[in-house]
Amino acid sequence: MAGTLGAALAQVMRLDGEPRLVVAGRTDAGVHATGQVCHVDVPAPAWDALPGRSHRPPATDLLRRLTGVLPSDVRVHAAAVAPPGFDARFSAVCRRYAYRICDHPAGVPPLRRRDVMAHPLPEDRPLDVAAMADAARRLVGLHDFAAFCRRREGATTVRTLREYDWDRDDAGFAVARVVADAFCHSMVRALVGAVLPVGEGRMGPHWPADVLAARVRDPRVVVVPAQGLTLVEVCYPPDPQLAVRAVEARALRSLP
Repeated sequence: MAGTLGAALAQVMRLDGEPRLVVAGRTDAGVHATGQVCHVDVPAPAWDALPGRSHRPPATDLLRRLTGVLPSDVRVHAAAVAPPGFDARFSAVCRRYAYRICDHPAGVPPLRRRDVMAHPLPEDRPLDVAAMADAARRLVGLHDFAAFCRRREGATTVRTLREYDWDRDDAGFAVARVVADAFCHSMVRALVGAVLPVGEGRMGPHWPADVLAARVRDPRVVVVPAQGLTLVEVCYPPDPQLAVRAVEARALRSLP
């Protein structure tokens, strides 16, 4: 997405080379986003020149032009001059993801095949969403999520999981709501994979918490496919707190 949008910005703003985009969440390949946020530094004259001879605000003209050059699966919904101290990645206070699973024996409805994971089960034995929610809530809090992350040299796996819950939506899909200050690579998909055995009745609701406490990857935790995952929302503090939050987020997290 970043490369596609950067190329489009360079084209419509007539920039010398693609600008560097900073995104709020670096999602895995195949993950969707309906609430992604990014920032980009562009020359002020290029921004001011967007409306040409019209009296439209630069942001309005930018959206119109981007719609004309972006592929159909990428859309920009809003643009504005960022407030002082804003950093799309480090100023964020939390990110919210949703993961959708279809456990109907017939599989995923064709029109939802791109954003719902197929996990067909016998009609008389659907996923126990209540048990999955019970197991998920036991993972909430400040923890070392090494058991659900791919380690990177020099990076911490300590995160604050603010919310993890499961329910069924109006379409009958099992839907996870996952909110944290930040996520490690593949963390959300591993968290979903950890509670699936609970929903199937193969593990008790305590099992994901036991895996978390061990702080090592468990081969029984399957990292689920990317297609069912969507970045839904990125939240930021009030403008006066943006710069302070960016400094806090850059600090290495650790357990008390």
